[in-house]
Amino acid sequence: MADHILKNVRYSILDLATVLDGFTAADSFKTSLDLAKQSEALGYTRYWFAEHHNMASVASSATAVLIGYIAGGTNSIRVGSGGIMLPNHAPLIVAEQFGTLASLYPNRIDLGLGRAPGTDQVTAMAIRGENFNAVHNFSRDIDKLQQFFSADNNRASVRAIPGEGLDIPIWILGSSTDSARLAAEKGLPYAFASHFAPTYFEQAISIYRNNFKPSEFLQEPYVMACVNVVAADTDTEAERLSSSVKRIFLGAITGKRELLKPAVDDMDIYWDQLEKEAVGQMLYYSFIGSAQTIKENLEAFVAKYGVNEIMSTSHIYDHQAKLHSNKIFAGLFRD
Repeated sequence: MADHILKNVRYSILDLATVLDGFTAADSFKTSLDLAKQSEALGYTRYWFAEHHNMASVASSATAVLIGYIAGGTNSIRVGSGGIMLPNHAPLIVAEQFGTLASLYPNRIDLGLGRAPGTDQVTAMAIRGENFNAVHNFSRDIDKLQQFFSADNNRASVRAIPGEGLDIPIWILGSSTDSARLAAEKGLPYAFASHFAPTYFEQAISIYRNNFKPSEFLQEPYVMACVNVVAADTDTEAERLSSSVKRIFLGAITGKRELLKPAVDDMDIYWDQLEKEAVGQMLYYSFIGSAQTIKENLEAFVAKYGVNEIMSTSHIYDHQAKLHSNKIFAGLFRD
């Protein structure tokens, strides 16, 4: 029965184009394409980039550009945003950018939308300029995007060219219950950021399902959960590799952000007990271990929450180890 559960769940990738210590953003883009090609061959459904700004270890700030790069280097895997932070952009510009992508790569582009700035307040002010203090209505801006993508907009005074009349699936992303209510109200698929904000995951997906209204875009609720994954041949090796992502989250907690560091054998030299517990809480929905260990934990997760899709994100320093982890994880859904 458990095997059946995983075989009916889609699996996908979230990439932040993570910059490794000793390497550059250009190196990250090349390894992202390598990972995307492997993911396509392994049957992953989609490959998404997240918009972040002013973070030394995250090079996915020009999200639409990277989507085009990955889509151009692959053949069939869906590529998209997880997500575009809509308050940072005029809906018309987003519609034109993703309309261009969808025109270049038909039936392969996803548009995931978030309401957070994806950065600190000072950087958000630099992005938004005089619009920083303007009231941003996430729901209204999504309506505008849907209108721009509609074929019925062809007589409007403002049109998205390209974009108008194209099939570009919109997803609502979130880490709170507010996003869940909005996704349910609009009848759109819902992706939850449980890889860094696990607190409201269970409550949010329950609200989404209980309040879902069928729409022309989606007839039934569809839940994607993003989780951290570090897979290796043994539990011990996976735990060692996971020290890199633990140090990334430690930097977020302490305010000492760094490039992704190589794995270490002993994390206790880097954190105290309180910091360890805080990182552990943020990484609550993480799957770290051998294939068997992750399979057991993932089956229990899917059985409990009934998610339709798992999106994995893996902060692993060694690229070959990351590719191996990606292969192990895919195998859980295919075997």
